[in-house]
Amino acid sequence: MRAAVEQRGEAGATGSSGSVVEQLREKIRQLQAAPRRYLAVLRTGMEAVDALLPAGGFPLGQAVELCGEAASGRTSLALRAVAAAHHEERLCAWVDGPRELYPPAAAALGVDLERLLIVRPQAPEQRVWAAVQLARSGAFACVVLDLTRGVGSAGRTPRVSLAEARKLADAAERGGGLLLLLTSPEAPADGMTRLRTEARDGKGWSVEVVRSRQGGTGTRAELPWSVLYPELGLEDGGRVLDVAEAGADATPDFLRDQAGALRNGCGILGQRPGRDAPMPSLREGLDAAGVAG
Repeated sequence: MRAAVEQRGEAGATGSSGSVVEQLREKIRQLQAAPRRYLAVLRTGMEAVDALLPAGGFPLGQAVELCGEAASGRTSLALRAVAAAHHEERLCAWVDGPRELYPPAAAALGVDLERLLIVRPQAPEQRVWAAVQLARSGAFACVVLDLTRGVGSAGRTPRVSLAEARKLADAAERGGGLLLLLTSPEAPADGMTRLRTEARDGKGWSVEVVRSRQGGTGTRAELPWSVLYPELGLEDGGRVLDVAEAGADATPDFLRDQAGALRNGCGILGQRPGRDAPMPSLREGLDAAGVAG
């Protein structure tokens, strides 16, 4: 152990910082020499959704807004784009404003967690700044900025100003990657292509092009949930729970009342008499003992 410490000390004395720099340079050369296919768009694998955009998918070098209510498929759609970049062996970043990204769920949609950088800023004003820096660096094929709910803002949904939207679009253009902005209908962004996601009463979901300078505004795609979540094996368009309509006996077991809860007709009060049952009136006990009021 002492010899090892002495060797490390001698290495530091001879300029270990120089060797670290050389190692980093060699790693950069290896990454640059690795064969890569030219990538212009990120396709989600859902043909109906990819066909909504003129490029046949999410175009690199641009900022796109995914606007929708909670559970409308907006986050899953963004994860599909991230998974497409990972399929091409590219890096991605996720600025998690609500701090609600669940890595196992992302991995189930094809996301390679080893290639995903998750950033969770402490201050609200750092979210847009972090996304701009990540997108401008050019190191990430896709940067997602989730602003669906505020951080430290008493639940208020933050809204991206026009100036901030221009910064995001400029960063995506300079870095050459895709910047996806997740927003809520009550706080949409300005100045960028917008897709609106909606849940269709449990039967499926839809994506509509609300704003686009490249055309296609008003086009809409309606799909079952099974297209977005094929790993769940949903049938008949995506019904998560299918209860047969055959009378009372068809009620799922987890919805039936337990036999113990119906004991003596008074639930838990009949299970522990003397502890949970109502106590007798104190006045009645005093009267029985002959104590004057």
